[in-house]
Amino acid sequence: MGFDINRRVLMAAGAALLAWGTAGPAASQAPTNLRFSAVFSEQDIRANMMKQFGEAVKAQGFNLQPYYGGTLFKQGTELVAMQRGNLEMGNIAPQDISNQVPEWSIVTSAYLFRDADHLKKVFASDVGQQLKKMASDKLGIHILGPTYFGARHVGLKPNKKISKPEDLAGIKLRMPGGDAWQFLGQSLGANPTPMAYAEVYTGLQTGAIDGQDNPLPNVQNMKFYEVMSQIALTSHLVGFDVLAVSNKVWDSLSPEKKAAFQAAADKAIEWSTQEHLKQEAQLATFFKEKGLEVYTPDLKAFREFAQKKYLTSDLAKSWPAGMVDKINAM
Repeated sequence: MGFDINRRVLMAAGAALLAWGTAGPAASQAPTNLRFSAVFSEQDIRANMMKQFGEAVKAQGFNLQPYYGGTLFKQGTELVAMQRGNLEMGNIAPQDISNQVPEWSIVTSAYLFRDADHLKKVFASDVGQQLKKMASDKLGIHILGPTYFGARHVGLKPNKKISKPEDLAGIKLRMPGGDAWQFLGQSLGANPTPMAYAEVYTGLQTGAIDGQDNPLPNVQNMKFYEVMSQIALTSHLVGFDVLAVSNKVWDSLSPEKKAAFQAAADKAIEWSTQEHLKQEAQLATFFKEKGLEVYTPDLKAFREFAQKKYLTSDLAKSWPAGMVDKINAM
């Protein structure tokens, strides 16, 4: 009797081991889903950037699930969704990061970055490592890199020509919600008006706002040029978000997988940056052909006005000591 019971126990244990042995590898091969949320549309260059990234990380066992146009999470809520574990990846605005990490407001300030190459150099430097560490330690996200989407310019419906900041006095300039964005509008001399991105076309059409500030590719994608008369090439902000993944995902990767994941992001981001630069070069001509006046105002006057606003503001009090000088020196 005892022998019979032991034999049954051993057979059951053997069956369990056999089941574990066959199920284990299959389970380990199941891809990990990466839900990704962004406010940009599926037609945006950055949507193709994410498609390339998604293809590249398949080999690392990941399945990218992209959601565009704010369909999964609305603009500005992606970061909180990542922190709550409801989202694995996001294209996060630095302004949203600065809401929780005030030191980050430095990279939201006007006329800090000169161009896309300068932006890339800063994030690859010790300054970039310091910014990334803040985001990791305080927000629980790992930043893969800045996703450039063009220099921001002022586009207006009224015909009034803009040469210097004083010319924007009383102009209702749409800016995204949040203190950092609103202050940016003030630093240009305008009257900033918070409004959702999806409402800007109608806002211009109805006169609820006089203008908006966006990179030229966005103006084309959203057809804002149909309800504007002019674009002043203020180049007041090098437009970028950051491609980020939750620390939960990042920390689960082996060093080799981290390197492959980062390499995939670097390659996709670089492709996207170059495509945006090409598009920007062509769009000024496109808008002129559509009947808009496109011109460059007094950039020295705008730069001096904006930098004075920032350096004397409460925002600058949180900036890491010496960081502005380090960025300017690169």
